[in-house]
Amino acid sequence: MIGSIDCMHWEWKNCPRSWRGQYTRGHGKPTIVLEAVASQDLWIWHAFFGLPGTLNDINVLDRSQVFSDIIQGRAPKVNFTVNGHNYPMAYYLTDGIYPKWSTFIQSIPLPQGLKAELFAEKQESARKDVERAFGVLQSRFAIVKNPALLWDKEKIGKIMRTCVILHNMIVENERNTYILSDTSEFESGESSRSSQVDISQPTDSPSNFVNRHGIQAQLRDQQKHNRLKADLVENIWQKYGNLDE
Repeated sequence: MIGSIDCMHWEWKNCPRSWRGQYTRGHGKPTIVLEAVASQDLWIWHAFFGLPGTLNDINVLDRSQVFSDIIQGRAPKVNFTVNGHNYPMAYYLTDGIYPKWSTFIQSIPLPQGLKAELFAEKQESARKDVERAFGVLQSRFAIVKNPALLWDKEKIGKIMRTCVILHNMIVENERNTYILSDTSEFESGESSRSSQVDISQPTDSPSNFVNRHGIQAQLRDQQKHNRLKADLVENIWQKYGNLDE
């Protein structure tokens, strides 16, 4: 599990009047969307900023570059095992709006039975990491907490990226002082990770083009999603079921 993914809206007070329609949802105020992936120590692994506030999380995901490194073969290789099943890609914790892909694990909306209830409790508590990261980012930088006053959207984007970089520098500096809880329930079994990436094929070769489509199909595989989720439910129950009885 890499972390939790979600979106935050930053109000744009001085949005040009001609743009207000595309940046305002309903009768609210114009906003700009930040998509982020955060781990338990609040490190922001991915930040994608600049889309208008009328877009929901799915629309932002369709335009995001969160899977670009995986598709292009630049991401570190990740392999892990849950209940005897091998999985070649890491996954993110999400809320219910995200699609049921092999790389997304949502909670169970109406859990039936003790296993489902325990999984929902663990997943929802861990998924709050990205919401905590948004809260800490806003508390550290008042310019992000308050509405953006600039007219230039490009400058607003530079401010957000700067705040995210500074936030990560603070997290890295204070990381050794954190007392982290055990998150091994989301990484069960033997797991092996390698930072080596095969770059023997040229990036513009036809075979690599075909491989990209294959990787995209794996990312969106709903059957793998269902199997991984079932394995995680069972694994969490094996680890924590007896403790909660």
